[in-house]
Amino acid sequence: MDDHVSTRLLHALGAATDGDPASPDLTLSSYLASTGEGRPEQYLRADHPNWRMVEQVLGALEDGDAVVFSSGQAASHALLADLVASDHRIVVPDDGYYNTRALAALVTGPAAVDWVPVDQRDADAVAAHLSGGRAALWVETPSNPWLRIADIAALGEVAAAHGAPMVCDNTLATALLQQPCDLGAHASSYSLTKALAGHSDLLMGAVVSRDRALIDRLRTWRTLTGGIPGAFSAWLALRSLKTLAVRLPRQCANAQAIAEHLARHDAVTAVHYPGVGPARAVADRQMRGGYGPVLSFEVDGDAAVADAVVRGARLLIAGTSFGGVVSSWERRGRWADETAPDTLIRVSAGIEHGDDLIADIDRALTTATGRGPETSAEAPGAARPRPSPGSVGSPTAT
Repeated sequence: MDDHVSTRLLHALGAATDGDPASPDLTLSSYLASTGEGRPEQYLRADHPNWRMVEQVLGALEDGDAVVFSSGQAASHALLADLVASDHRIVVPDDGYYNTRALAALVTGPAAVDWVPVDQRDADAVAAHLSGGRAALWVETPSNPWLRIADIAALGEVAAAHGAPMVCDNTLATALLQQPCDLGAHASSYSLTKALAGHSDLLMGAVVSRDRALIDRLRTWRTLTGGIPGAFSAWLALRSLKTLAVRLPRQCANAQAIAEHLARHDAVTAVHYPGVGPARAVADRQMRGGYGPVLSFEVDGDAAVADAVVRGARLLIAGTSFGGVVSSWERRGRWADETAPDTLIRVSAGIEHGDDLIADIDRALTTATGRGPETSAEAPGAARPRPSPGSVGSPTAT
């Protein structure tokens, strides 16, 4: 398909004909009347008209096929289960979404399959763990909540050299900003709950792949396990996808402005965002149109100070999800098993005016720490005191 990705979002379902509704119908039924012949989706746990429309749009974004699930975690479960069925080792990011690591441990345990967390910015370390037998590679970039960037193309070459399938959690970037299947990934996984749907009003996940056999296996898994999305959630997702190309650039611009501002803030010790610091060189090779709506930063203080910062916002919602049109943030260290330090705050930039968001963040920081923005003309991404590994100003960041 030659149309721009923003056009595909609106026209992937094809042209409406005379008498068609301008907005697709919502099918609220658990089964279809059937004599046993004809349409395969007689019982709508196997297939559903509203799912199929979302899958058609998601597939068109990446020139592949899609299968939707009840949540991003359900999509990850299906994909991990498929990898476990054929591989003895799953190499996962050591800094990614902690529930993915927990899920990997749950799925691989009964199957006697190893799961190995690795810093995926180190291609040699990844290669070492992919060698010596059947293995698969699970990539997450940008990672959550550290926003670290792994070089997808380089990892794809490493995986191919070892005969290992590679999949990429593309939730933070979405297919609008990053196309893992063009860079060697066997499949992309998503939580549509986040930026793809972007209105914080549904739970849904998806896997996109150009491997039709994989998609067929995942559909069978969904049918047998029942990890199906609701019809109304699918209808909402389809509505929301139409505005992704308008929403996401605004969110990316706000995230970039916030990251640059915080890099100069006297109460901030580190900023993590692909658009600032050394990681930008890798991000520029594989991302387009922005670096995503999510950033994180570390407050100079302790957990209590970081909590006070989050409580002090007027515009940013204190909440654990991200990607919505309304900005939100949280202290990630409050969750058990999270790799983030106690003072790391993850920010999800919405579509509010950027100046208002920065002013709100400044007020919260000043109230909690007694310190405001620096007045020097320090460049965005410059070294800050006490940076964590991989943060702005750290020589180990990539």
